[in-house]
Amino acid sequence: MLPKINTILYTTGLGEGAPHVFRYALSLAQAHQAKIAIVHAMEPLSPFGQSLVELHITHEKSEQMHKQAQERVKGDIVKRLELLCEKELCNDPEGRSRVTDILVDEGHPPLVILEEAKRLKADLIVMGTHRHTRLGEALLGNTAQKVIHSSTTPVLLVRIPEGFHEEGF
Repeated sequence: MLPKINTILYTTGLGEGAPHVFRYALSLAQAHQAKIAIVHAMEPLSPFGQSLVELHITHEKSEQMHKQAQERVKGDIVKRLELLCEKELCNDPEGRSRVTDILVDEGHPPLVILEEAKRLKADLIVMGTHRHTRLGEALLGNTAQKVIHSSTTPVLLVRIPEGFHEEGF
């Protein structure tokens, strides 16, 4: 029996390759009549960074600024999504309604992606990846590598072409 894809988790770091990767998520959603949830993970401020900030402002003010930043990022994703959907989905009557959730979570990106995939019962994770050298991966690792090695959900890695640049998302 073929697997049914109902929910696609599209992960984005909001880089220049985001439109390229999002098109794959859209194509799969159209082909499978699936919904897309978008997740962007914001790295938390380190305890040292937090203490430096709180030397100059109160903890409450710091929290308020952090919430505002999250809302700004979410608003930016929504604007970019609207532009891309307008550009890419003009022939799809369901268009924008395919995107059911836009999540901006704080945490280590691989953990956020894995937790959201589990919470949403995603059938597929779609994420982009850049070309990395073996030494770079050995020293630094990357989000895609960590997700594919830990995920129980299938992962589609979309290679972002070198030098890819596109406005709109």
